[in-house]
Amino acid sequence: MNPRIDAWAGKRVWIIGASTGIGAATGQLLLELGARVAFSARSADKLQALVLGAARALALPLDVTDRASVGAACAELLAAWNGIDLVLVAAGGYQAMRADQLDLDAADQLIDLNLRGAFNCLDAVLPVLLAQGQGGVGIVASVAGYGGLPNALVYGPTKAALINLSEALYLDLRPRGLAVYQINPGFVDTPLTANNAFPMPALMRPEDAALEIVAGIEGGQFQIHFPRRFTNALRLARLLPYRLYFWLVHKVTGL
Repeated sequence: MNPRIDAWAGKRVWIIGASTGIGAATGQLLLELGARVAFSARSADKLQALVLGAARALALPLDVTDRASVGAACAELLAAWNGIDLVLVAAGGYQAMRADQLDLDAADQLIDLNLRGAFNCLDAVLPVLLAQGQGGVGIVASVAGYGGLPNALVYGPTKAALINLSEALYLDLRPRGLAVYQINPGFVDTPLTANNAFPMPALMRPEDAALEIVAGIEGGQFQIHFPRRFTNALRLARLLPYRLYFWLVHKVTGL
């Protein structure tokens, strides 16, 4: 569904949300494969530690909830590289929340970070990619966006919106010569999941998640989801009638 990538040498990759977890691990893997990688996140100190001693790496601090901040980082990147071959939007947050715990301030912050932040990134990079007529953009959503789940009152809807967004982007951008990747991880051992108080099936290391992402992009996949033994089960469950879907979620989660 997208062009295959046979070699990363010289590719200009911008990873937004790259100070820890999946973003950082993917950036480090791409550096090992020969790409030039720009790491972006709010934490300048963590970014500097990631790029220390890496000649093909850049640290570009930004706040995805601040449109001007993203635009300034994009301008700095273009001044250094004169183009972008791949943008991965991996910035996001998580807070467990159920209906009887609704915190509107926390919900607004999560929506700003997970959803509006993605649009701020697209606002900066889409004109660049369209002018080039080549390149690609990947959106890191989540399997939590496949269907309603307990503890995901706000997180799940933001990820569902990103899944929908990536589908719309594919329809609009693929005919214009651009690649679009929808990335749906399961549970990955990151700072976002560290405080989960429930068993996380098929928990993965960030380094293994990075391997899955890079392999999917290299293979030209649109939907990249992992680990498949877990994500395929969720995809199949979503095809069930609601009565069975809700029963299955209650039985599996105990919630």
